[in-house]
Amino acid sequence: MPTTIADIELAAQRLQGHILNTPFVESRTLSDIVGAQIFLKFENLQFTSSFKERGACNKLTELNANGVTGVIAMSAGNHAQGVAYHAQRLGMHALIVMPRYTPGVKIERTRGFGAEVVLHGDSLEEARAHAYALADDRSLTFVHPFDDDAIIAGQGTVALEMLDTVPDLDTLVVSIGGGGLLAGMAVAARKPDIDIVGVQAQRFPSMINAVQGKQMPMGSSTIAEGIAVGTAGKLTQAIIGTHVDDLLLVDEGDIEHAVLMLQEIEKTLVEGAGAAGLAAMVRHPERFRGKRVGLVLSGGNIDPLLLAAIIQRGMVRAGRLARVRVSARDVPGILAKITTTVAAAGANVDEVHHQRAFTMLAAQNVDIELVLQTRGRPHLAQVLDALHEAGFVAEEQH
Repeated sequence: MPTTIADIELAAQRLQGHILNTPFVESRTLSDIVGAQIFLKFENLQFTSSFKERGACNKLTELNANGVTGVIAMSAGNHAQGVAYHAQRLGMHALIVMPRYTPGVKIERTRGFGAEVVLHGDSLEEARAHAYALADDRSLTFVHPFDDDAIIAGQGTVALEMLDTVPDLDTLVVSIGGGGLLAGMAVAARKPDIDIVGVQAQRFPSMINAVQGKQMPMGSSTIAEGIAVGTAGKLTQAIIGTHVDDLLLVDEGDIEHAVLMLQEIEKTLVEGAGAAGLAAMVRHPERFRGKRVGLVLSGGNIDPLLLAAIIQRGMVRAGRLARVRVSARDVPGILAKITTTVAAAGANVDEVHHQRAFTMLAAQNVDIELVLQTRGRPHLAQVLDALHEAGFVAEEQH
C-alpha cells in the first residue's frame, strides 16, 4: 500500500525523543527579496545536519523491532549518517557504501557514528549496485535512501511539524533527489489549498523526466550532490505524480547564490541540495509572490573547500572581489602610486602580479594585475575612475 497519513503519524511517534523538532521561523529579509512571506524549516540543525535521519530512524526502529541486527545503505552522505547514527543508537551494525566523490566531511562523520564505510563507484547508481551485492554476500538488510514506505513516512514528519507551527501556509517548496522528502511531505500536507512545489538540479532532472515523460539530459556532477540522483524512485514517483503541483529546475549558479544568501542573511550553513528550494524562489519570484511559503533547508553537510569556493565565486560575481589590470610606465615608485590611489578610493589590495614578458605593451611599460577587495560593483567603478583620474589605463579582467 502507498504511504498514508497514518503511517506518517506513526513515524512521528517513533521519532519522539530521538529527532529534533527543528525551528520553523519567518525570514523577513528573504521575504522582502522574493516578495513572499518565507518561513524556513532548519533541518540542517538536526544532529546529523539533515532531514535524512527522520526516515532512517523510522525504518531502523521498525527493523529493530523485527529482530534485524545488521543493515546496509547506499548514500552520498546524509542518508549514510542518519543510518549510521541510529544504527549505533539501536545497537545495530551498519555498512555504508558511498560514491568515491562523496565530500570528506560526510565520509568522516559517517565513520564517526561507528559505521563501516566502503567507497565504490563514481555515481550513486554504481554505489547502489555494489551495496545490493554486499547485502546478499553478508546477509544485511538494505535500507533504501528514498524508495521505501517507512523512509517516506519518516521524511513526511517534516510537513507535520511545519503545519503544526504555521497552519495557514499557501505553498511548500522542497528539493528533490530521489523524492523521499517531497513524497512524504506531499502525503502529510495534501490539502486542496496547499500548493506543493518540488525543485530539482538542472543537471539531474530525473524526477521531472519520470513524472513529465521528458528526456532532458543528465549531467555528471553538481554542487548539490545530495540530490544528484540518476533514477527516480518508483514509490516516490507515483506519489509525486499524483500529489505535487509543480516541479522546477535550478542551475548551478542559482544554487551557489542561494547557499551564499543563507550564509550571509540567515547566518546558517546549508549544502547545495538544501539551498535548491531558495534558489528556485529567487529564480522564479513571480511564482511565489504574495504567498506564505514553507521552505525546507534540508541539510548542512557541505565540504569546507566547496563552501570556500562558493563564497569566493559569489564575491567575484558581486564585484566584492575583482581582478583589475593597470598599464603603466615601468619606473620606480609606480606601484606605490597605484596602490596609494586604490587605498584612497577605499579598496584593499589582496594580490599583486607584475607582467613584463607576456604583454603587448612597449618594453618600458608593465601590466600590473591587482586582485582587489571592494564593497561591490558601484565601489569598484569608483576605484577604476580614481585610477583613470590618476593617469592610468585600468580595466576589470573577467
